[in-house]
Amino acid sequence: MNFAESEYVELKREISSNFVKEIIAFANSCGGTIYVGVSDDGTIAGVSDYDKIVLQIENMVRDSVKPDVTMFLKYDKIEENGKQIVAVSVEEGTNRPYYLASKGMRSNGVFVRRGTATEQATDEAIRQMIRDTDGDSYEQECSLQQELTFDSAKYEFKLKNLPFGRPQMQSLGMLKSDGRYTNLGLLLSEQCKHTVKVAFFQDTTQNIFLDRDEYGGSLFDQMMKTYEFLAKHNQLHSSFSGLRRIDQRDYPEVALREALLNCLVHRDYARGSSTLVSVYEDRIEFTNIGSLPSGLSIEEAMIGYSECRNPKLANVFYRLEFVEAYGTGLRKIMGAYEGSRFQPRFDITEHIFRLVLPNRNYEAERPAGYGVSDVSAAYGTRKDFFSRADLQKQLGVSQATANRIIRRQLQAGELEAYGQGKNTKYRIVQGK
Repeated sequence: MNFAESEYVELKREISSNFVKEIIAFANSCGGTIYVGVSDDGTIAGVSDYDKIVLQIENMVRDSVKPDVTMFLKYDKIEENGKQIVAVSVEEGTNRPYYLASKGMRSNGVFVRRGTATEQATDEAIRQMIRDTDGDSYEQECSLQQELTFDSAKYEFKLKNLPFGRPQMQSLGMLKSDGRYTNLGLLLSEQCKHTVKVAFFQDTTQNIFLDRDEYGGSLFDQMMKTYEFLAKHNQLHSSFSGLRRIDQRDYPEVALREALLNCLVHRDYARGSSTLVSVYEDRIEFTNIGSLPSGLSIEEAMIGYSECRNPKLANVFYRLEFVEAYGTGLRKIMGAYEGSRFQPRFDITEHIFRLVLPNRNYEAERPAGYGVSDVSAAYGTRKDFFSRADLQKQLGVSQATANRIIRRQLQAGELEAYGQGKNTKYRIVQGK
């Protein structure tokens, strides 16, 4: 028998520490055979104890390779020129990717066969193996990151008096039967790689940032921090109807809540871009990666028909009572604006879903006569520097109204600005 290395044949004179990499590579590729006792050039060296070599290989594989690949290995004894050779046949595994337990499911722990060489797999090759094994559902694919912590998840489940151990994690779809975490587990862990970016702009454009941040970690943490940001910028406006005072937030709280939950539950997490939440004077935009499921129209979604992109993630939020019922979020948002002059808007493209919530107080708070004299009267001297917050307090107007006053006076050349962003100070232009 002639021995020569190929895409499906590897020759090993003896067992070394790198031996399991060859097994991983064949199991992750199309299978192959490793001949132990044969040099690279095909020279037969033989082994002294066939049974000992087989036991050594079995122990190495069992201790070093995840998930279990032993069922795809077969051992045969070959006699050549009076010498014994161990033939290790490796079938293509059904639970790919296989990896070194000490390295994890990262590039330096996953190997594939390329011609006569064993190489580290690229991240994309690893993802493709996961998709081939698990199907197209992102949340049920095996996570590339397996060292996960769940402090936020444990806290949320404890608040609802719900158990949260490995049996529950497996039942929810966070953990596979072989002990590996899924992408759903990754999303709910502190190691979640996806983020929400928030921004607060001075006016109706993106010209000037007043506040911005980016929230990572568990989706529970992202949810709470984003909602706190929105609540901070949801101003209270007061008006009077006769003798009665009427208080109204810029945005209905139920609409903010449902819009945020819609972003988190229905996002296409297979794509890497962040969810964007942008607060302007006249609106809030929630921009999410992931359009409506194919064939579903916005009209159908509005009447409650639901085709969830991440059903297991939605189930977790449902169990924790963040989501009351499937398919009701958009209807709640529209209901919160019932009777309002301005209505929510949906901008939908092939890959993007954007929900625009209008500021209910924007038109009501347009300044109708504030000018430099009012600003001057508020400070008594044209030499004083003041901030937006100072003007807001002195005139007794909302933050949005104070921003509009400042912007109009800057455009008229009656104010001059010093600094940028939240630290900006203003002063009345001398001679105005």
